[in-house]
Amino acid sequence: MKMDLGDQGLAGNAAAGGRPLAIEARGLIKRFDHFTAVDGVDLAVPEGAIYGILGPNGAGKTTTLRMLLGIIDPDAGLRRILGAERPHDVAHAIGYLPEERGLYPAMKAYEAIAFVGALRGLPLAEGRKRGKALLEEHGLGYAIDRQIRQLSKGMAQQVQILGTLVHEPRLVIFDEPFSGLDALNQGKLEKMIRGLAEKGTTVIFSTHVIAHAERLCDEVAIIAGGRVPFAGPVDLARDRIRPQVRLETRAEDGAWRTALPADARREGRFWNFTLPESGIEPLLRALIEGEAGILSLSIERAGLHDAFVAIAGEAAARALEEGETEERA
Repeated sequence: MKMDLGDQGLAGNAAAGGRPLAIEARGLIKRFDHFTAVDGVDLAVPEGAIYGILGPNGAGKTTTLRMLLGIIDPDAGLRRILGAERPHDVAHAIGYLPEERGLYPAMKAYEAIAFVGALRGLPLAEGRKRGKALLEEHGLGYAIDRQIRQLSKGMAQQVQILGTLVHEPRLVIFDEPFSGLDALNQGKLEKMIRGLAEKGTTVIFSTHVIAHAERLCDEVAIIAGGRVPFAGPVDLARDRIRPQVRLETRAEDGAWRTALPADARREGRFWNFTLPESGIEPLLRALIEGEAGILSLSIERAGLHDAFVAIAGEAAARALEEGETEERA
């Protein structure tokens, strides 16, 4: 297997802002026969961050996560996870929820949690104790002694999520964790993820639902067609599109109109246009001096969805929306 990036390597283990990195990857490539599933992915996930990998189904999200975890090896590129270049050396400090859910149907809920923890080195007796406590803490105490086969799909998924956390990992990797959960339990999972980050745990999750990433993430990697055209803070992604201004004036006409940007368009009582490069202050002065009579003025930044379209393209955005529609169906 070729693992070579020339002289680049993994030079350091700190983000641009000085925070240590929980995950660093450079130039990851993975091919299956003649198909390239991941084509040169770079990632840098700071410790303690909530980091989203955002893209449509089939974009390469799961393959990327499996390479980071050492479940499969890249054909090229380098990776470091929790300071180790061999993922299996730090497996005990990682919690992983795979996209394909699976628990033994005959196991009781608390035993299933203990079993998943045991795979990461947690003694079974301690896992059983923690499993019962976690089920009680998250409102599933009534399911402690129920077999997995007796639980709904959503409840079984919650049990598996708790199994991912029972050994108190430093890094948690969720692959499409919101899939299969109703709106109420999606909200509970979002709260859980925030709680993990508040305790210093690094959380990385893949999703094809932009709303989850926008509400939760400090940083995101946008992935489409096996490539990452953007990776960084959510605000930086949104700043790829200039904010939009909505203006309402008392006066309908006057010399002040010459100060409006070229793309200004009238829609009913409002003017809509892109925030000028010079900012809003010069325009405000022109409006005031021209006695436009400002009734209201709002500046709206682009959302992550608009940023995704601008960065990944219309085709990837349509595929993302189709995945969201299938999820709701």
